Amino acid sequence: MKAHYQDPAQIKRRRIEAGLTQEGLAQRAGASKAHISMVERGIAGASAPLLGRLATALECEVADLMPPVAEAVTA
Repeated sequence: MKAHYQDPAQIKRRRIEAGLTQEGLAQRAGASKAHISMVERGIAGASAPLLGRLATALECEVADLMPPVAEAVTA
């Protein structure tokens, strides 16, 4: 069972769509590039405060960084 609830693919997709590198997103969100990389690969989770900062940096809602509801319920 995974210990995190965000959707790594959504975070990566939104970062790329925003034209940001992992380092650029890390700087905007107050995280390390290594942690952003691990979050995008599903190796590490993002805390609630970090998810909020990621959403702000990516100009989206925290819910946009989460898996679809049906997937979250069955996972």
